[in-house]
Amino acid sequence: MDEKLIQRLENAVSRLEALSADDGGGVPRGLPAEDVADPASDPAIVAFDDLVSGPLRRVSDAAVKIGDKVLEATKILEEAFAALRELLIKVKQTQKPNMVGLAQFLQPLNEVITKANALTEGRRSDFFNHQKTIADSLSALAWIAYTGKDCGMSLPIAHVEESWQMAEFYNNKVLVQYRSKDPDHAEWAKGLKELYIPGLRDYVKGFYPLGPVWGTGATSVPAPRKAPAPGGPSPPPPPAAPLFITDSLKASSSSSLSSSRPKEGMAAVFQEISSANITAGLRKVTDDMKSKNQKDRTGVVTTAEKEKSVGSPAFSKTGPPKLELQMGRKWVVENQIGRKKLVIDDCDAKQSVYVFGCKDSVLQIQGKVNNITIDKCTKTGVVFKGVVAACEIVNCNRVEVQSQGSAPTISVDNTAGCQLYLSNESLEASITTAKSSEINVLVPASEIEGDWGEHALPEQFVHFYKDGQFVTTPVSHSGG
Repeated sequence: MDEKLIQRLENAVSRLEALSADDGGGVPRGLPAEDVADPASDPAIVAFDDLVSGPLRRVSDAAVKIGDKVLEATKILEEAFAALRELLIKVKQTQKPNMVGLAQFLQPLNEVITKANALTEGRRSDFFNHQKTIADSLSALAWIAYTGKDCGMSLPIAHVEESWQMAEFYNNKVLVQYRSKDPDHAEWAKGLKELYIPGLRDYVKGFYPLGPVWGTGATSVPAPRKAPAPGGPSPPPPPAAPLFITDSLKASSSSSLSSSRPKEGMAAVFQEISSANITAGLRKVTDDMKSKNQKDRTGVVTTAEKEKSVGSPAFSKTGPPKLELQMGRKWVVENQIGRKKLVIDDCDAKQSVYVFGCKDSVLQIQGKVNNITIDKCTKTGVVFKGVVAACEIVNCNRVEVQSQGSAPTISVDNTAGCQLYLSNESLEASITTAKSSEINVLVPASEIEGDWGEHALPEQFVHFYKDGQFVTTPVSHSGG
């Protein structure tokens, strides 16, 4: 009996020593060894590797042929998918964290997305549409942040589809611009769409339709710690900030802040009005001070005063005005203010025109060019003979654009107030609008001396769920 008891004690000590040896690395504490699967044998990771080696490789191969800024942006796309793969492996080894822990867990992916967004800032390059497509599409990878119906996100499958819809606007621009010029760019755009739809969407649908499956009994995300200040105990940690801020949280935080601090700004002014007689120090207005009793009531502005207010055309503070041909391929018209007679006459179908930061000006393009981009302009008119690819109007306010020839595609993005004048040759143009308002299209009359026909493009839409999908139609207003 004693020998059996000693043998059992020795076995128990051996198991304790084995657990103590594993505590330093390898399998996390509290997680049995058989629960940590090899990533190479995990079906979800194997399928993700197939997604990377298939559609993503197609995009990368096309980017290598294009080079330049497109290759740089595509490398960031590869980094983002590599970061997502590491997160998918760690999810099964980690307990479900709180909002602060989730933000720390997703930090590697957020850093890559921030790097992609930085490419689209500042002055636009010739490959802005490629960069913008990748920057907008990477938000689809944030499906891994879905933690439930109260997290403020759509379900992972819907999130991937919605994110790609934002990026597809610029991806289609790449297709239109390079479809008949450079097959490598078209291959890049088609491969990128395949990567997300159906690639990533079907992957999420097959393995994570309700979000990531976190580990049970595994390690938790370590909370960030700050070193205590010397000479005293460390202060208590601040309350955890939510990853997604809802309207109710905003209302509760604003009400608590307003009750705990003295009134400032207009609130203090109204409080003073209600608590004191502020009219005590005002002078009384006599009859001779009233405007109806004054002799000079004409209100006519003299010529000298007019000349003071009217000066020479101003120039933009962002930079000097430009109207020049760069590298023999791109006409640049920048920072022109108050110039009504800007003309580009020596141009051909291989050149592009970029109009930026102009105000209260008129530009005439007396020749057919490849494409025209009008960016951040106000009260500006552009008249062109025709374009080979597209005319783009972005971030503008109250602009007028007239096509005197053919224009296959016209896109209006983030613009308030735009008048489009089409010729008979451009009546079949494809007009795309996004985040824009007050878009009117004027078409020539069928009679020779008839008036132009004006058509307002819809700004409001109504969405119906029918037969398993949403059907969108413009809102129509009828008078009673």
